Amino acid sequence: MTENLFREATCPACGHHIAVPFFDGGDQPLATLAWPKSADAARGLARFPLDFVRCVDCGHVFNAAFDYAQVPYSDKPNLMFNRAANWSRFLDQTRGNILVHLDAAPVVVEIGHGDGSFLAALAERRPHGRYIGFDPHGAAQGTDRIHFRQTLFDPASHLAELKPDLVISRHVLEHLVNPLGFLQGISFAATCLDMAPLAYFEVPCIDNAIGDHRTVDFYYEHSSQFTTASFHRMLSRASSEVLEIGHGYGKEVVFGFARLGSCGSAMELAHDARRFRSEADGGLQTIRAHLAELHRAGKRVVIWGGTGKSAAFMCRYGVDAERFPLVVDSDMAKAGTFVPGTGQEIRFRDFLLSDPPEVVIIPPQWRAADIVSEMKQAGIVVEVVLIEYKGQLIDFHRDENPYR
Repeated sequence: MTENLFREATCPACGHHIAVPFFDGGDQPLATLAWPKSADAARGLARFPLDFVRCVDCGHVFNAAFDYAQVPYSDKPNLMFNRAANWSRFLDQTRGNILVHLDAAPVVVEIGHGDGSFLAALAERRPHGRYIGFDPHGAAQGTDRIHFRQTLFDPASHLAELKPDLVISRHVLEHLVNPLGFLQGISFAATCLDMAPLAYFEVPCIDNAIGDHRTVDFYYEHSSQFTTASFHRMLSRASSEVLEIGHGYGKEVVFGFARLGSCGSAMELAHDARRFRSEADGGLQTIRAHLAELHRAGKRVVIWGGTGKSAAFMCRYGVDAERFPLVVDSDMAKAGTFVPGTGQEIRFRDFLLSDPPEVVIIPPQWRAADIVSEMKQAGIVVEVVLIEYKGQLIDFHRDENPYR
């Protein structure tokens, strides 16, 4: 193992952060989307780095140098063209596998419908259903049963609107910068809506490419290259249950059926986050009002601490230098510097000996007991010590709190 073997690069399939070099394809032009009109134009195409690495956790292969902005899907649609007999048989088998899971009148959503042929063939086999495709650059003309929307799929709004029984996405995930995040977003939206639709995902599989040492599979537009293991890992991290993993077309394709939705703790964490945000918003107004009242009452207020949590407190609650000019710190080295964002000069603690304040506010609550002890040892006497607790400024000595 050489010392420069591993790379810090976040895996798009599982989120692991360490990868190893896999394939250096040099700089190459776009392979499927360029469509040059002349030989000179073809030779003059911009070239982009093929710096493929492999995740050491799930085995996923991805281009660490990929930049989605360089891929002009809006100019050249990425339509899959393969009408060979074996591919047609695979598509027919896939539709049969999907239809087994659907009732007589399903609602089916396809993300990235392309030319719309796959969705249309499903509709022929199950004519009483409703079929909706999403693709900004896909087919636009539908039928009474099939509706194509030339827009991106928005999980929250479109799941709520359509309430699909099945979500399909075929040969889309390999083009995305963050396919795991994309799928987790759909699953979390489904959980928020108390839904658990079935999903079918399909991507190219590079198990054969790795085994046979093929290099032509690795080009710029396919930034993510899935192995069976990395595909399975991604689905397991982005759904409530993986129902089936399978292969088709000579194992050049891997597919999976999964049940969308997040684990139970996801909603609990989301609700906790919402509560914290709501309480923080309420506390912002309460504490700002308390500070304003201290200023109106003419209280001599000192903020203890001029950096870190104290600076964060002053910036958040608008503790400006005009109303609250006095800031002290236990660290003599900080004396003579200024509070980030609000600009008060930071003075050493002993500044308070000659002119004690009426109120000391200690933003880092967990240090309050130590600071109070320090004041006592230094001979600094104050009327009130305030700390922030549950959205209010409370009296450290008189009010119930866990920091005494």
